[in-house]
Amino acid sequence: MVSLDKQSPAARRGSSFAALARLRGYVAFWLKALSQPAIDLTLRTGTRQLTRIVESPGRSLPREQLDMLVAQLRVVAAKTLPAESLSYGVFSGEPERLQRAIITLISDEETGKPIAFNALSAMDLALDGEQVTVTHLGLVMVDPDVRGQGLSWVLYGLTALVLFARDGLRPKWISNVTQVPAVVGMVSDTFSDVYPSPLPGSRQSFAHLQIARGIMTHHRAVFGVGLEAGFDEARFVITDAYTGGSDALKKSFEVAPKHRNEIYNAFCARELDYIRGDDVLQIGRIDLTGARRYLMREVPSGSLPALLATSAVLALQRLVLPLIHWLDDRRAFGTLRPRESRAMRENRNGR
Repeated sequence: MVSLDKQSPAARRGSSFAALARLRGYVAFWLKALSQPAIDLTLRTGTRQLTRIVESPGRSLPREQLDMLVAQLRVVAAKTLPAESLSYGVFSGEPERLQRAIITLISDEETGKPIAFNALSAMDLALDGEQVTVTHLGLVMVDPDVRGQGLSWVLYGLTALVLFARDGLRPKWISNVTQVPAVVGMVSDTFSDVYPSPLPGSRQSFAHLQIARGIMTHHRAVFGVGLEAGFDEARFVITDAYTGGSDALKKSFEVAPKHRNEIYNAFCARELDYIRGDDVLQIGRIDLTGARRYLMREVPSGSLPALLATSAVLALQRLVLPLIHWLDDRRAFGTLRPRESRAMRENRNGR
C-alpha cells in the first residue's frame, strides 16, 4: 500500500531546489549587508512578506525614490492613526531629516502594499571622550489588519542585527523611547545591559548616563520631544514628552499594548504618568550575547535563516571574531586601540 504522506522523487527534487534558492537568497542578503557602504536590501521574511532595509535614504536615494518611500510610510501611518497626522522625523520628507535614518519597511509580496515599518536613526554622541554612534530604535507602525502576524522580530531586531554584523560584530549602543509596556519588555528581553528595566541586574552605569544626557541635549527631535519636556536622570523618564510633534502617539495605560510578562506592565504603570504623557528612555547594547538571544528567542524557530545565522554567530564567536578584531588596526575594540588616529592618518596623507 502506498502512503500518501511520502513525496515523489520529483516533489523531493522540487523541495530541494526551492531550499537551495532560498539559501542563495539569504547568502546574497548577508554578503550585501556586510559590503554595502549604505544598506539597501530586500529579504523575504514571511510567506507573503518582503522586507526592505534602507540606510540613509535622504542621502542614498534620488528624490523621486525618496518621495515614494515616504509615501509608503504615510500609507501605514494613515491606517494606524486615521484621524491624526505626524509632522516630525521621517514624515516630513525632508532629505536632511532622512540622512541619518534607517528604514525597515514590510510589504505584501503579491500586492506591494506597505503594511509595517520601523524608522531607526543613527545619533552621534560623545562617550568617554570618544565619538560613538547610537542606533535609536525609532518609530514603529503596523497596519491594524496584520497585527498579531509575528512581525515584531523583523521590526525590532532584524535591522539592528544587520548593522551589528556589518560593523564586524562590535557591540553597538541602542536607545529606545516609549510608553508601551510591550515595547519596554521587548527591548529588555532582546538587548544586553538595558537600563532602565525591571529585570534583576539592571543598573545605571556612567556610560548609560552619558548617552542619555547626550540624547536629551542634542537629539530630542529624533523622537519628537520638545525642549520643555523634563528628564529624570535617576529613572530615565522623560516627563511631559508629547509636545514636540509626536502628540498623536500619546496613549493611556489602558490602551497601550501590554506585554505577556506582567512585570513590564507593572513597571510602566508604576514609573510613568500616562495622564501627563511620560516616556521611558532605555539604553542598551547589541552584542554577541544579545544577537544569539534574539535569534534563538525571537526569530521563528523553523526558519532556515535563523538556524544558519545562529550557527554563523557561534562560529564567529569561537573561531573568527578574535582574529578579525586583532587584524583590524583602524578601529578600537574594547581595550584595544587603533594603531593610528584619524588625525594622524590625515596628516600623513598631507590633508
